This record gives sequence, C-alpha cells and structure tokens, in this order.
Amino acid sequence: MDLQRVIFNFLLGTEALLANKTRAFLTSLGIIFGTGAVIAMLSVGAGTEEEILKQMKEAGSNNIIIKPKLPKAKESTETETEKPRYSPGLTLSDVQNIAATLPGVTAMSPEIEYETVFLREGIKMNGKIIGVENDYFEVANLSSESGSFFSKRQTEFAEPVCIIGEGIRARFFPNSKPVGSYIKCGAIWLKVVGVLGEKNVSEKSQTNLSIRNDNQNVYIPIQTFLSRYSDRARITRSKIEKALEEQQENDGKVPVSNYHQLDRLVVKIEDSKAMGASTDVIKRLLVRRHNRVEDFELIIPETLLKQEQRTKQLFNLVLGLIASISLLVGGIGIMNIMLASVMERIREIGLRQSIGATRNDILLQFLAEALSISLAGGVVGVLLGIGVALGIEKGAGVHTIVQPAAVILSFSVCLGVGLVFGIFPARKAAMRDPVESLRHD
Repeated sequence: MDLQRVIFNFLLGTEALLANKTRAFLTSLGIIFGTGAVIAMLSVGAGTEEEILKQMKEAGSNNIIIKPKLPKAKESTETETEKPRYSPGLTLSDVQNIAATLPGVTAMSPEIEYETVFLREGIKMNGKIIGVENDYFEVANLSSESGSFFSKRQTEFAEPVCIIGEGIRARFFPNSKPVGSYIKCGAIWLKVVGVLGEKNVSEKSQTNLSIRNDNQNVYIPIQTFLSRYSDRARITRSKIEKALEEQQENDGKVPVSNYHQLDRLVVKIEDSKAMGASTDVIKRLLVRRHNRVEDFELIIPETLLKQEQRTKQLFNLVLGLIASISLLVGGIGIMNIMLASVMERIREIGLRQSIGATRNDILLQFLAEALSISLAGGVVGVLLGIGVALGIEKGAGVHTIVQPAAVILSFSVCLGVGLVFGIFPARKAAMRDPVESLRHD
C-alpha cells in the first residue's frame, strides 16, 4: 500500500469522525478523564517525590535526633511508697558517653536554645541564641558565607563570639560587613566571627522533622552558652527554693521544670544500614545513664520520610489504577461506537470494495477513525490534566511537576487504547463480503 492510499484512507476515517462531532466527543470522554487523571497523578507524584528528597537533604542523611521530654507532674503524698527516680537529663556527659561507646559516629551536635532579644544601633528583634559545637554546621549542611566557624580557643575559653544567619545579617547589617562587628544578645555583647549562607527550609520540615530556620538564629559556642547564659544542669540554692515554692503553690504537686542541660542532640551515623542498631544502642545507653527514666525521644528523619514516601507511592498507585479503569472504560466505549459505526456503514463498505478498495484500505479507514477519537481525547485530557495539576498546587498547596515524560506516556497510552480497541471493529468491517454489504439495507 503506497503512501497516497494510506493518507486517503486516513482522511476518510477522520472525515467520518467529523461528520458526527457530538458522538465523537461523548465517545472520547473516558479517554479525556483517564488521560487527565494520569497527568494529574504523575504531576502530584513527581512534586511529592521532589519535596521529600528536599526534606531529606534539609534533615541531613543518617541523622538520629535525640530530644528531651519531661515526665508528667505527680502528686506528692505521704503514703506514696515508690519515690520518683532521679534523672540527670540529657547532658554533655551523654554526648561523651555515646561518642566513646557507639562505633561509626561521624559527627555529634549537642544544642541548647534560648529565646532573647537582639539589639544593634536601635534595631531590635526577638530571636533565638543556639549554643552549638562546630559539628552542628556539618550535620545541618550549613556553609560559611563569610568569616569562619568557631576556633578551638573560642570554644575552650567560652569567648563571647557568635555566627549569625543570613536573616540576622540582612536585618542588622544591611550596608556593612558583619564580621568583626558586635551585636547585643540579651545582656551580653557578642562579636560576629562568621555569617552562614542562606538556607531555605519549608515550614513542614520545621514542624515534622525538628529542623530550624537557620537564617534567623544566632549561634554561639556551647561552652559560652553554659558559662554566660544558662546551665540547667547546675543545681543552685535559688533553684531548690524556687522548686519548693512552686510545690506549695501547686497543691502538693511535684513541679516538673526543664532539668535537661541540652535541648537537642543530633548523632550522625556513617553507615545508613546501621541506623536501626545504633538507635537501639543509644536508647539502652541513655536509659541506663538516666536511672531507667525514659525522659527522651529518638527521631530518625530519614525513616519518617521513607515511610511518608511509601504511603504516598501507595496512594499514587491507587490513583493510577483508577485512571487505568477510566482509560479501559474509554477504550470499551470506542469499540462499541466503532462496531455501531460499522453496522451503519455496511453499504458504504461494500461500495468501496466494489470500486477497488482492498481489505487493508477498509481496515485502515476504521482504524484511523478509532485512533482519531483516542488521540483527540488524549490532547484534551493532557490539557485537562495540566489544568488540574495547577489547580491542586494553587488550591491545596501541594507541589506538582508536569513532566514531559508524563505527557509522552499519556499519548502512548491513548495510542495503545485506540489500536487495541479499534482493531476488532476495523477487522470486522474489512472482512465483510462485498456482495452481502451491497445488499444490506
């Protein structure tokens, strides 16, 4: 069959399709909705995948986060036989013990937070001072934009120095170099020795994965924090007196104030396969050191994200099955309409065969009609899917990515549906007896 005959038969098929636009549109609805669902599903899936990978990068790989928690206040009664167990809380001693006991630790980051007021040249803002060691910047994937990290002398001698985030720099040093300048944090003036590069962290990551917005914080050596600001592990007379007063004011309830020296501890493990075993070792070690009081919780961001990823992949699979059913229904609709079209045009088939049309010509004519319905529905479905994906992103706030591969896949599926469900009616038309077809009323 030469090219001219192929084009002629294809045009005959599309002409028959255009002759009844309403029927063609209704026939293609299944294809339209199925293709649109596939595009929207793949767009949501790609956006979710990118978001999860971004969160993994923000959280850092192979990190175990240890956060302190406070037990509930207990009634203090004379008949109570079992006294509450004493726990020193999460301290720097725990850090040293974990480092000495657990193999495969590449970095450890003890952290203490303190909310205060920042002041410089009449500009004031509320913010957080974070007491850290240099390992923090490695664990949090932070780089230095200018200046340097803390020196060994600054750390050992608890010098009043700080490293500021990009947001602090923009607020207090918009037109000057911050390194070497001073900023007042609470009651203490701190010398700026470094500025961190900007790092954008989503609100979802801050909430779910305990990740800070590093742009708005001031970082100081942890020894500086303990010496010049606060050390909750240090028991003083005033603390004891205050605790007794609180107990009297609270009707005999034993007050539970924050006794943990650290607000967070991040342990970075070298081998991701050892995460589960390392978590178990850390838990057992801390329970023993804290006098069998489990006043801490362990969080593995990578595990949480992988669980979320598996859940969303399962959800996308369900959506894919629903979209496949829509395409199947659309294909069955095409086959039914094409069978009806064959029955309506039996005399036309006989007439074409009588003037020289071959069975391949008839086959191609009806197959072209089925493909035209399928591909036209595919085009509209792709546009619908892109529109739905954009609507989901704007309306629901879910990140979506329309990938070219998704569009190509959708057209391929439409082409396959047209071929599979169009071939049977086309063969049925091509195999008819010309004489019988001409006699048909």
